[in-house]
Amino acid sequence: MELMTKYQYTYFVYPYTIEESKFNKYLLKLFKDPRCSIKIFEKEKDLDIYDFFLPNVRNYMFPTFELRGEALRDFKDLKKPEQKVKRIAPNHVNTFIYDLGNNIQGKVGVENGIFFKIEEIEIITFDTGICFFTMKTHLENTNKFFDLLDFNYRFKNINSEFASLKDFENIKIQTDTFKDMKDLTELISQITGITPKDKRTPVYEEGIVNSQFYTFSYVCIETSNWNEKTNFRDIENDFLRYSNVLPSNYNSDFNKANLEHNLHIIEKLKYSKTAISNTSSNIFCSGIDTYNYTKLPYEYENQYFYLYILSLYKKLFLLKLSVEFKEYGKIVKLRNKFIDFTKLIWNKDVTLDDTGALYYRIINKTLDLEDLYNEIQNKYEVIYKDLNIEKNNVYYQIIVILLIFSLIFNTINILFLMYYFLY
Repeated sequence: MELMTKYQYTYFVYPYTIEESKFNKYLLKLFKDPRCSIKIFEKEKDLDIYDFFLPNVRNYMFPTFELRGEALRDFKDLKKPEQKVKRIAPNHVNTFIYDLGNNIQGKVGVENGIFFKIEEIEIITFDTGICFFTMKTHLENTNKFFDLLDFNYRFKNINSEFASLKDFENIKIQTDTFKDMKDLTELISQITGITPKDKRTPVYEEGIVNSQFYTFSYVCIETSNWNEKTNFRDIENDFLRYSNVLPSNYNSDFNKANLEHNLHIIEKLKYSKTAISNTSSNIFCSGIDTYNYTKLPYEYENQYFYLYILSLYKKLFLLKLSVEFKEYGKIVKLRNKFIDFTKLIWNKDVTLDDTGALYYRIINKTLDLEDLYNEIQNKYEVIYKDLNIEKNNVYYQIIVILLIFSLIFNTINILFLMYYFLY
């Protein structure tokens, strides 16, 4: 039986970096873009987010929660972009919304292809210069699970320099903002400001960030496909394709054990599985449980999504710091950044929600964050010892030189006195 979807969406997440010395200028650029506006989180409107996160993480990730009453009115009254930048610059994280304008509901006279709608675009900026371009998509006019597989697989590479329009000729955008995929890739370049020159920097050359999207996807399949009378093994291969962001025709050398090895799967609910890999986080569930298609999709994109972003940020920060540690001249500055990172978000509880805490632990484990952190810590200790040895060597050299000069001076002084008394 062909798998059919009841509801689905996919967020595509593209990380990029801005030089810290140019970060405020980048914020200014976003404020000057008429389609960009800062996202204001409000307790009444975003109560689920407010209650889900513990205060320390909430203050870090969503500082605009603190813009209330008169402070919020004062911020909204600011006219100049420079004033707004100055006001939000102290925040560790700022989130911007990109206005897509009016979306159209279909393409007249076009029948073939996978149609999708971009529901929202956000830009999440961290004060270390690490940023995320995020885009929520939803397939239109189809409920075929295989269409979702093919769409996720192909779309994750849209921003690759090796991708061509031909690769996406069967994918149609349902929005007035873009006429084809080329327009979308140009928008990504425009918002991120990443140029070919930037991609020759160590951050890109070392593979810390690349042009491929991370995927954060939700799908609820029809009850008839997965229920108490069906055997999950009959759809397990489809689940593994979806979890690993593989196409529907991925059959050759289907190594189930290998695909499972690359995943961490959370199965707290009978008819819901969350699969996490190095480049994706995907929920696969059945409509047999009403929670799966009512509350779960909302929680997943409004709570777990930000846990995913925070985890990706931690990974990219540590990788970036590891590369920068090669520059001995910056060792003190890098040490301070590492200490701040540790104090602010490392090994901090993020939520009291059991499932959310489990999800966060599994992501951190999947991304090898503990190993990355320990590697940085050990690298710093080695470099610090090397620097101390170098400093001690310099001190010894100075002492030897001073002793030589002292010996010469004393010798000359003794000879002078001998000469004085003799003559």
